[in-house]
Amino acid sequence: MSAITEMLLLGGAAFAASTLAAVAGFGGAAVLLPILALVFGVRDAIPILTVAQLIGNLSRVWFNRRELELPVVGWFALGGVPAALIGGLLFAMAPLSFLTRLLGIFLIAVVVHRHVGKTSALRVPLRGFAILGAAFSFLSALLGSIGPIMIPFFLAYGLLKGALIGTEALATVVMHVTKLVAYGSTAVLTPTGIMVGLALGSIMIFGSFVGKKVLDRLPERLFIFLIEVTLLVAGLGFLIRG
Repeated sequence: MSAITEMLLLGGAAFAASTLAAVAGFGGAAVLLPILALVFGVRDAIPILTVAQLIGNLSRVWFNRRELELPVVGWFALGGVPAALIGGLLFAMAPLSFLTRLLGIFLIAVVVHRHVGKTSALRVPLRGFAILGAAFSFLSALLGSIGPIMIPFFLAYGLLKGALIGTEALATVVMHVTKLVAYGSTAVLTPTGIMVGLALGSIMIFGSFVGKKVLDRLPERLFIFLIEVTLLVAGLGFLIRG
C-alpha cells in the first residue's frame, strides 16, 4: 500500500468516524481503529486513536456546549482519572482478545435488554457515574474503543441528542487526556503517533461539524434506533475481531 493510499484511507476513515460519532455519540473508534491497526499495528494504533479521538471529542463538546450536563462529567472524572492511569500503564502487556470478545457480548446484550428487560434496571444515580467512570476508563485504556459501552448509561440517565453527545464527549475527553499521560510515561505514545493523531483529529473536527448538522434534524425515535443499530454492529465487530 503506497503512502498516498494510506493517507487517503486514513483521512476518509477519520471523517466517517467523526461524523458517525457526532450523530450517535459513539462508533467512531469502531470505524477508525481497524484502519489504524492495518497501517500501524495494534500497539501503535490505540495511542494514535486516542490522540485523534481527543480532538474529535473536543469538537463535539464545543458544538454541543450549551447542552452539557457538567455534574455527570464531574462524577465520571472522579473514578475515571485514576482508573485510566492504571489501565494505561497495563496496556503494553495486556491480553486483549478475551476482553474484546466480552465487550462484543455486552454490547449485543444491552440492545436485547432494552427491548425485553426492564429499562429501569440500567439506570444509575448521578454518583454512580464515578463507578462507571472507573470501569469505562480502565477498559478504554486497554481496548481503545469503549464508547458503545458508555452510551447506554448516559442514554438511560435521560440525556438525548445534543446533551447526550456533548456530555459523553466531555467525559471521554477527561478519560483520553489521562490515558495519554499514562501512554507517554510507558513510551507507547511516540512523536510519530502524536503527529498522525493530530492530523487525523483535524479532519475529525470537520466530521463533527457535519454530524452536528445531521443531529439537529434527527427525530428522537430515529436517533435511538440509530444508536441500537450501531451497538449491534459494533458488538458483532468486537466478537469477530476478538
